[in-house]
Amino acid sequence: MKSIRYMEVIQRRDKMESGTLYICPTPIGNLEDITLRTIRILGEVDLIAAEDTRHTVKLLNHYNIKKPITSYHKYNIKEKGIELIEKLNQGENIALVSDAGMPGISDPGQELIRQAIDYGIEVIGLPGATASITALVISGLPTDKFIFEGFLSSKKGERKKELQRIKEYRKTTIIYEAPHRLINLLEDIKEILEDRQISISRELTKKYEETFRGTAAEALEKFQNSGIKGEFVLIVDGNHEEKEVEEIDIKGLLNQYINEGLTKKEAVKKISEEYNIPKNLVYKESIRISE
Repeated sequence: MKSIRYMEVIQRRDKMESGTLYICPTPIGNLEDITLRTIRILGEVDLIAAEDTRHTVKLLNHYNIKKPITSYHKYNIKEKGIELIEKLNQGENIALVSDAGMPGISDPGQELIRQAIDYGIEVIGLPGATASITALVISGLPTDKFIFEGFLSSKKGERKKELQRIKEYRKTTIIYEAPHRLINLLEDIKEILEDRQISISRELTKKYEETFRGTAAEALEKFQNSGIKGEFVLIVDGNHEEKEVEEIDIKGLLNQYINEGLTKKEAVKKISEEYNIPKNLVYKESIRISE
């Protein structure tokens, strides 16, 4: 049920033309990696909503952009979201930026985007830097089909379950990880995915950019000895082993995805695509699951 304040916002919107929410990707390291269009939009909007204003101000100063800036992050997402939607409904144009890369990917921006769409506000996405795709294309692993997993669970048990699922993927998988958790993740990958090929990129576009390619065991040896700095993107090769459909627990996967919030139809499609199983076989198994 929408709050009274949101309903008031909707009523006021009907009396005026709403503004536009611009999704503006920012450099993931090198300040030169920003488009001319993004620079123009940042200089034209009425307000810039930033994940960390201190970080974004450095970028704005570099390009001599003088615009009002406000914070929008996971700790004020509800209150500030209402405020920003109200400003958009009053006709203001707002640029949404994250600390680095494309807003809305593994950051609070996705919530504001969803709210804007729900209330009929125009959302325009600008192309630009993103760590996930950059790391993928330089990994040397297949890029025709891939899955973005983002950050895995910080809890060891849950993370292992996620890796057990990833182990069966036939597509390349993209994973994000923080430096203080990298070794733990690599230890779990070594245990569960064994000698699967991985690519690990850090400090992308920066002076000390580095990409390692090999197995988890080889990566462990390297990073335990060389130290760990920077944010990491891991690219994991897909499962290329020939596997009989009978060996895959389709019912278990259906229950898992449904419990995670997917509809039965969405779960059927996801399993069919990820495990290369004919959709009709997955559908037949789904019929046996009670609503």
